[in-house]
Amino acid sequence: MTAELHLAVALDGAGWHPAAWRDPAARPAELFAPAYWLDLVRTAERGQLDFVTIEDSFDLQPGPRPDHVKGRLDALLIAARIAPVTTRIGLVPTVLTTPTEPFHVSTQLATLDYLSRGRAGWRVRVAGQPQDPQGTADLFADAADHVEVVRRLWDSWEDGAEIRDVATGRFVDRDKLHYIDFTGRHFSVKGPSITPRPPQGQPVVTALAHALPAYEFAAAAADIVYVTPDSAGSARAIATEVRSLTDRPLKVFADLVVFLDPARKARLDELDGTPFVSDAHLFSGTAEGLSELLLDWQAAGIDGFRLRPGALPADLTSIVDELLPVLRARGAFRTEYTAETLRGHLGLPAAQNRYARVTA
Repeated sequence: MTAELHLAVALDGAGWHPAAWRDPAARPAELFAPAYWLDLVRTAERGQLDFVTIEDSFDLQPGPRPDHVKGRLDALLIAARIAPVTTRIGLVPTVLTTPTEPFHVSTQLATLDYLSRGRAGWRVRVAGQPQDPQGTADLFADAADHVEVVRRLWDSWEDGAEIRDVATGRFVDRDKLHYIDFTGRHFSVKGPSITPRPPQGQPVVTALAHALPAYEFAAAAADIVYVTPDSAGSARAIATEVRSLTDRPLKVFADLVVFLDPARKARLDELDGTPFVSDAHLFSGTAEGLSELLLDWQAAGIDGFRLRPGALPADLTSIVDELLPVLRARGAFRTEYTAETLRGHLGLPAAQNRYARVTA
């Protein structure tokens, strides 16, 4: 019997093709409207996908061309707006580590976990692209410290720390609040958090990785690593390498840019004046062909896939209405949600509180 895949979609503006906003089915006038993002996420939820990621950056989209989309909304705020009006799908905004304070990131993501009732995640992104290996190593070392602080702050309130006993006047059990006392190269954080432990205990941490320094970071800090193989053979090699770097439970997802209408991609390439290329493998073809690729790479050791729709909403709709029925017919994808939380969708173990273990 075929094991069930994990599937997510990566949402970015009008789609991953730079000319996607010019597609007849696109909605460029609504890119900065909450209703647009809600419609996309509800489509993904209708397909029972594990989660959506939402792209973000402190820079404008690259390139000087005026015929490419420029500008974006804050990913974390989009997720917060969507959380109360969706029910099951995981919400994983991109939040950069380099220019942000981990204390604030921890409370914001914990709040998102409360708003979504346990469906929050975090796509960790490292800002900056230094040219020398030492600069790259420093960036990932700083990111590792950032994630460690955030995780400690999530644990700084034990479960049940809130007593809320009106009769005795005790709201919290102070013995269940903990200093984290973290000191690193750039962060010195005492704690505890100002936000009680999130519903999931630890929201799901994810990271994109293309090479060894990022693999090492993701293996140490993340629950899911997105990788970018270009064949079943490279998928096997990368999955083996990443898993060799940790003894923790770690999900390996492959990123794929997806066009489920080759004619649409050809039109967008013509409008853009150049064939589209990406850091991730690009698939342009039928739902049946994509299902074969996914199952081949799954057999090579990939746990799941983060599909980047080439054009939105068209390719997202095709993923839900064309690809998923093919996978379900093969027993490779769920027909309904069976869990309430993002950790539950992914089959991740319950998050243990490091401080509760000490006091026990």
